Amino acid sequence: MAVVAAGAGVSSGSGAHKSGFLEVLVRESWHKVLANLSEQALTLSCEDSSVNDGVSSNGVTNGSYLDNSNTNSNNGPQVVRTAFTDLPERVPEAIANRKRCVKVTKQEIGGLGISIKGGKENKMPILISKIFKGLAADQTQSLYVGDAILSVNGMNLRDATHDEAVQALKRAGKEVTLEVKYMREATPYVRKGSPVSEISWETPPPESPRPSSPPVTSFSSSSPQSPSSPSQPLLSLNSDRRCIPLKMSYVTRAMTRADPENRQLELHSPDARHTIVLRCPDQPSALSWFSSMHSVTSTLAQRAAAEVVQNISRTGVAGSKEIRHLGWLAGKTESEKQCWKPVLVVVTEKDLLLYDSLPRSKEAWQNPSHNFPLLATRLVHSGPDRGSPCSGTELFFATRTGTRLGIETHLFRTETTKDLSMWSRHIVNGCHASAEMIKEVTTSCLYRSQECRLVIHYEKGFSVLADPKVGDGEDSEERVTDTSVKPQVLLSYPFEKLKMSADDGVRMLLLDFGGKEGEIQLDLHSCPKPIVFILHSFLSAKISRLGLVA
Repeated sequence: MAVVAAGAGVSSGSGAHKSGFLEVLVRESWHKVLANLSEQALTLSCEDSSVNDGVSSNGVTNGSYLDNSNTNSNNGPQVVRTAFTDLPERVPEAIANRKRCVKVTKQEIGGLGISIKGGKENKMPILISKIFKGLAADQTQSLYVGDAILSVNGMNLRDATHDEAVQALKRAGKEVTLEVKYMREATPYVRKGSPVSEISWETPPPESPRPSSPPVTSFSSSSPQSPSSPSQPLLSLNSDRRCIPLKMSYVTRAMTRADPENRQLELHSPDARHTIVLRCPDQPSALSWFSSMHSVTSTLAQRAAAEVVQNISRTGVAGSKEIRHLGWLAGKTESEKQCWKPVLVVVTEKDLLLYDSLPRSKEAWQNPSHNFPLLATRLVHSGPDRGSPCSGTELFFATRTGTRLGIETHLFRTETTKDLSMWSRHIVNGCHASAEMIKEVTTSCLYRSQECRLVIHYEKGFSVLADPKVGDGEDSEERVTDTSVKPQVLLSYPFEKLKMSADDGVRMLLLDFGGKEGEIQLDLHSCPKPIVFILHSFLSAKISRLGLVA
């Protein structure tokens, strides 16, 4: 089932950022749809080809456009006759499976007032699928939904394709003679829902509008739709439209499907379970649609972030008190070189949090899939992905975090250079702010066979303190720390004395301050990477504070 109109232009109008014809992927097949982008949602309409001459107020010819100035509309929404209203049992038996000729006089506004389905490529005849009440075809009182159009003004349409039939009906002139034949057996085909009815999407919380019951979008500024509009139930029954709320949705490109022509868009749901793939006519239009959709989703994400901050102001999020930035990115670990997936990334005052989907409760916000301390995280790359098949086309950054199990690397792909710059800045600044806020990190270690504590202070530098013990026994687990005794300072050096740092990746940290003791070897009992990364974060923050580039 195609969407056909006199023109397939793209325009912007009041109440919508963008309108135009795209293709949507449903069951591995592309289907033409009319897409309307507003400040809140993307509406996809996949309606029958309409043989009307109306053009909507926003400049886009629409297959189901109805001019509301005709006298029968009472300046209200048009009622549409479909297979759900023109039931087979209501069609006179005398005309079933018999050829008839019906003369129709096109109206100045509204044309023939019918929509059609079928065609040679669908292995179906050209069928009337809708008749718009009050317009020309309806006024004859001799045409029915389910009528097959055999010819137009003597032009045979029995073997016509869908587009050939549309053009023949549009070129037929003012006086049109239709040779038709009612086909009861075609009723199931006419009733069949459009491809957009098969598009699945996340069901939002009860307080949000549900996409399964989409609002009817009016393409004429003179006819606002109301919830009680009689045409709304018909559109819902036919599933002609799907309204996709864009709040916290993620628009990207070439994540789940290869796009060699560079004209596809992907829209991912907030729960990361549903994906809509759209295809544009060419690269410029794909870039234009992407820019518009990205702008809308970015604006909505900012509003959502403000709502989240307000909702968790008392409880915080995963041990943090403040959300400084959040948004969707394409992410993968270093070992998943070919597997990008949506990741909701949150930067707090001290942590980098990753979520597999948008949390829908306060409890869910407390349980990210990954929680990386910014103090132990480094931004190690920011720019084009030179290793991608199309070098320089992907913008991404990488983070490395020192953990007890070693270094964990994550790659993140952004959609625009502005996004890349913003995320890089938030992570670097977050690391530095975290260093200034936390100021001191302490870990146990073994120095020259003695239990000690390594203290790294943002301002004071490095100290190795002997652990004061009482009741030392052969079993170290029986030792008790004497908090009343001031620890002995075995070593103390400021940051500027540090000449070299290294580690073995297992448990040893090596520091050289140029002192008489030479290279200092500290056994940290576990992987030294967290301390190594924290050390570097302190240094980076101090250099940045001096106005130098870290």
